[in-house]
Amino acid sequence: MNGILLINKPQGFTSFDVIAKLRGILKIKRLGHAGTLDPMATGVLPVFVGKATRACDIIPNNEKSYTADFSVGVVTDTQDSTGTVINTFDKKASEDEIISVLDCFRGEIDQIPPMYSAVSVNGKRLYDLARQGIEVERKARKITVDKLVLLSFDEESQAGRLFISCSKGTYIRTIIHDIGEKLSTGGIMTGLVRNSSSGFKLENCYTFEQVQHMKDNDSLEDAIIPVDKAFESYDEIHLSDVQTSMYRNGVKLDLNRVIYNSNNNIFRVYSNENVFLGIAKADTDTMELVCDKNFFEN
Repeated sequence: MNGILLINKPQGFTSFDVIAKLRGILKIKRLGHAGTLDPMATGVLPVFVGKATRACDIIPNNEKSYTADFSVGVVTDTQDSTGTVINTFDKKASEDEIISVLDCFRGEIDQIPPMYSAVSVNGKRLYDLARQGIEVERKARKITVDKLVLLSFDEESQAGRLFISCSKGTYIRTIIHDIGEKLSTGGIMTGLVRNSSSGFKLENCYTFEQVQHMKDNDSLEDAIIPVDKAFESYDEIHLSDVQTSMYRNGVKLDLNRVIYNSNNNIFRVYSNENVFLGIAKADTDTMELVCDKNFFEN
């Protein structure tokens, strides 16, 4: 079994917990995931099965979208409702005030990762340091927020909901925390759903129960997405019979003899029988097609 299985991650599970659970259901050890989700979050978690695990770290589409619930008037050490309260505010925020500060968090911005995160500093995970009561300086990282919309806000309860479309590595709870700082009211995330990740959508995801049912009924293969779907943004190259044999044996192909209609330099490569072979790069200096990642077994 090889390909991508889209899981609707339940609340309370880490991304690694999801992999462990699926290993028990599928009886397959070779599993990986793309796009870590916090335990309190739910939603899209692409799981890579078998040979498809080779794609985990090279997916070209890293855009993600979320629906995030939040409250203002409080700050916690984790920047969400699971943490310990470290400050509260009497000041109330209005819907107009929140809308007015959102533009500060759109586009390319600098974001300082939270202490409760998997980021490593000097070889140590920040969450391990945070649990010891140690706070260290973190460098800001560039992220991109393509869309940030206030979906709702109740001024009486000071609770609302945001829609966020952003790049890989964005901490949604930190965006909410920073919005709270801008408002001088504080703010925490109270819920998070990932609606899409790497081009895959929530409506196409499965629960553990559904996966177990399909496994029991020998229909799981129907839910497995071919790994080349993750690379649809790349153009295709289809090889001849001889070129397929050469490519499979690690031979760099002469670009002048490869048929393709593109000025791009990264391609999905298919055999003469339309079997996905992998990702290759066009070296315009040597005029060779060079294998970058294989998805076939010799």
